[in-house]
Amino acid sequence: SGNISLLCDVLVREVRDLTGYDRVMAYKFHEDEHGEVISECRRSDLEPYLGLHYPATDIPQASRFMFMKNKVRLVCDCAAQPVKVIQDKRLTQTLSLCGSTLRAPHGCHAQYMSNMGSIASLVMSVTISENDEDDSGSGQQQKGRKLWGLVVCHHCSPRFVPFPLRYACEFLMQVFAIQLNKEVELAAQTREKHILRTQTLLCDMLLRDAPVGIFTQSP
Repeated sequence: SGNISLLCDVLVREVRDLTGYDRVMAYKFHEDEHGEVISECRRSDLEPYLGLHYPATDIPQASRFMFMKNKVRLVCDCAAQPVKVIQDKRLTQTLSLCGSTLRAPHGCHAQYMSNMGSIASLVMSVTISENDEDDSGSGQQQKGRKLWGLVVCHHCSPRFVPFPLRYACEFLMQVFAIQLNKEVELAAQTREKHILRTQTLLCDMLLRDAPVGIFTQSP
């Protein structure tokens, strides 16, 4: 946990140095899908958000799915008038902008940004590996990906980040995710060892002191 916090602190500082945003936050999703700001680098006159928790509904499932598909999302000016996309009538299916980094934000998201005093934003997803059971029922494990959190950048005025800089940030996120994955796996192994050690101690107390030993002694 300490190493993960340190990693996030370094990451938000590096992203802010690269992009120049007023505020950069590392945002972690917990098991119940609510979010927490676990690291922050900001302009000194801005209100701190570090340690704040947000309900899972702030980032709905549709948005989380999009972040798995499109790792970087840029809003240059949430108050800008959206440009209408005219679709050729010969196209049989509706044009999807899911993969567009620069598409206009949804109205409710623009209002959400405005309420936070943010005009521009850059959001990058953090995905790590997870083991999912094979649907075939063979019992084998296969590697999947899950959304661990987000790196969210806010700016108090319109701001555009050119593609080469966004690409550099995306590469930085990939390096961070690799190291984070190692730390998450190490933390899981440590928890498992602690559980096994506690179980061994409890079994030893049962055999040595009878069941009453569990209530009169501490592992």
